[in-house]
Order: sequence, then C-alpha cells, then structure tokens
Amino acid sequence: MTQPVSTNAPSASAGGVLAPSAPAKRRRKRRKFSVLTRRDKFTLLFMVGVPAFIHIFLIWVPTIASVILSFSKWNGVSKLQWIGTRNYEVLATIYQPFWPAVQHNFIWLGTFLFIATPLGMLIAVILDRNLRGSRIYQSVLYMPVVLSLAIVGFIWQLIYAPGSGFINNFLDVVTNSTKWTTPGTAIDWLGNHDLNLWAVLVAASWRHVGYIMVLYLAGLKSVDNTLREAAAIDGANARQTFFRVIFPVLAPINVVILVVTVIESLRAFDIVYVINKGLNGLELLSVLITTNLLGEASLIGFGSSIAVVLLLISIGPIIFYLYRTMREQPE
Repeated sequence: MTQPVSTNAPSASAGGVLAPSAPAKRRRKRRKFSVLTRRDKFTLLFMVGVPAFIHIFLIWVPTIASVILSFSKWNGVSKLQWIGTRNYEVLATIYQPFWPAVQHNFIWLGTFLFIATPLGMLIAVILDRNLRGSRIYQSVLYMPVVLSLAIVGFIWQLIYAPGSGFINNFLDVVTNSTKWTTPGTAIDWLGNHDLNLWAVLVAASWRHVGYIMVLYLAGLKSVDNTLREAAAIDGANARQTFFRVIFPVLAPINVVILVVTVIESLRAFDIVYVINKGLNGLELLSVLITTNLLGEASLIGFGSSIAVVLLLISIGPIIFYLYRTMREQPE
C-alpha cells in the first residue's frame, strides 16, 4: 500500500537537489529585510516620504483643486456655487482677453521654437570648435540664464526706456538725429501696443538662447569624434556632417529642448508682469490666471478654468516626452 505524499515536503529539482519551499523563501526575504535597523527604516521613510508629501501637496493638490473649482463660482469668501461648464463658455465667447492671450502664447512659442532655439544651437556649434576665448563667450552668453525673468524685465526696461535707453540712444547716434530721444517722438518700445510684445520677446530670447546653448554644448561634447572623422573621410563638409551625422545623434537632447521650449513659452509670466502687469498688448494666459485669482474681484473659479486650459495645452509635450523616455528605456 503506497504512502500518501506530504504536500509540505520540499520538492526535488532535476538534479536531485531539494528546492526551498515557499515558506522558506518568505523567511529568507524577511531575514534580508530585517538587516535594516529601525533607524534605517525611519531614514528611508523620511527621505522618500517628505519629498513625496511636498510634491503631492504643492503640485497634485493645487492641480486637482483647480480642476474642481473650474466648475464653480467662488470668490474665496462667499458660498461656493457649482455652475458646470459656464466658466469655459464665458472664456470662449465673452471674455475678450482670452483669445489674444492664447495667440500671444503661441507667438511666444513660435519665436522660441524657430528663432531663439536655432540661434542657441548655432552658437553652441560655433563654440564647440574650441575657438580662442570660447569659455569667456560661454560665460557671457550663459549669464542671463542665472537671472530670473523678473530681473531680465527690469534690465530691458532700462534698455528700452524712451529718451534714456540704450536702444534709442544708439539710434540717435547712428542716424545723427535727436528724434529717438526727444520726448514725444522717442519710440516707446514697451508702451506701444504694436511693439511691446516683440520687444519683450527679444528680452526673453536673450535668456533662452543662453539656456539652449548650454544644453547643446553638453550634447555636442558627448558625441564620439570618430563620427566626425568618418564623415570627413567620406567627403562630407561641416554642414553635411552636422545635419546628417551629429544632429541625429543628438535626438535625446533635441526632445528635451523641444519640451523645455514649449513649457518655457507657455508658463511665461514674470517678465511681462514686471513690465506692465501683462496689459496693453502683453496679455498671456498665465497673467490672466493671476489677474482673476488675485484681483479685486477674486474670481477663483473663473481663474481656475483658465489654469485648466493652460494645463491641457501644456500636458501634450509632457506626455510626448514621457512616451519617448519610457520607449527608449530597455525592458
């Protein structure tokens, strides 16, 4: 009569060696985890938990709250009223500054994308050739990057000042005329509705070009020189080598720069608010959000709806970046 086989007995492997049972494996894992002392566990929890809490409290909570409040009418004091999609309907049909602000944000994006970013890339390519004094040039061009856009706004206010600014005085010297600095006839670069947006874009690009230059310089330094040598042997000139060999290798850097450029364009706020609080031709979505949330009327629900629109516009490049990053990671 055969004896019943116990289900708790360790199973044998192909070589005759008994494999550890599931409870034994669990005990082994518990022993490995028990190597961490109570202090180690507390430190690990503190190092992970505090940044996670700050991130959730400062990013996710305001974001979710903005989405919820965008369907309400609330000034922060009175009773909150749910009005559905009324705020979005007012944005699209009645609120006049909204569509000009959207247009200005896309003009900002186009200027950064097709002028400032290529210019920063060109400067990086030139400085990558180890020109004499290239480190000095890099330091000078990078200097605006360490300044906030608010400080950049103050600096360019002085440069654009009618009558006493550098630009008008330079035009006065070049044309040998006093009309550029004479009160009443001097160009008011930041006060003219038709000029101020382009004048501010020059100031913002001054900072953005240095940022892009540094990113591309870091990417160019990491390119293998054998690629350039192989292209030279094949008879490619400098332009062909860059666009057909070097530029494709910089694909990860290009994606990062594209996402950074889009986000920098959409969240532009400091410089225009410093100059004239985003009025008289400088309306941006970020300025409209601040005006409605912190203005005299304190339209928190309506301002939140503008913030949600800006979030939806911004989330596209973020998803694209995450998709590219995760797709390139090895499985």
